[in-house]
Amino acid sequence: MMSKTFKEGIERGAEQVTQAIKETLPKVQFNKNGYEIRTQVLDMAKAYTEFSYSSKWLGFENTVERDPKTGQIVNKVEMPEVPGVDQVLETAEKFYNFINNNSK
Repeated sequence: MMSKTFKEGIERGAEQVTQAIKETLPKVQFNKNGYEIRTQVLDMAKAYTEFSYSSKWLGFENTVERDPKTGQIVNKVEMPEVPGVDQVLETAEKFYNFINNNSK
């Protein structure tokens, strides 16, 4: 026969294991409201815009040439434009239109 403390210890351990498993399992949410969907699309657009800018920044152009009139060396650096809120919103609108099948 099991002692009372041993039985309580097993039950407590089983509860702890059950709780740990519940915490590791993903929470399933089937229906998102409009705000959650738009926020997620906006987050995707922001991430895409940041990635696009960083890719362009890595490939910035630096040219050095001599001005034929003055003979001086001209250094020209062309950096990509830093994206603003308008560009993120424009990208988000494209994503949202794609989701809604309203692509042009």
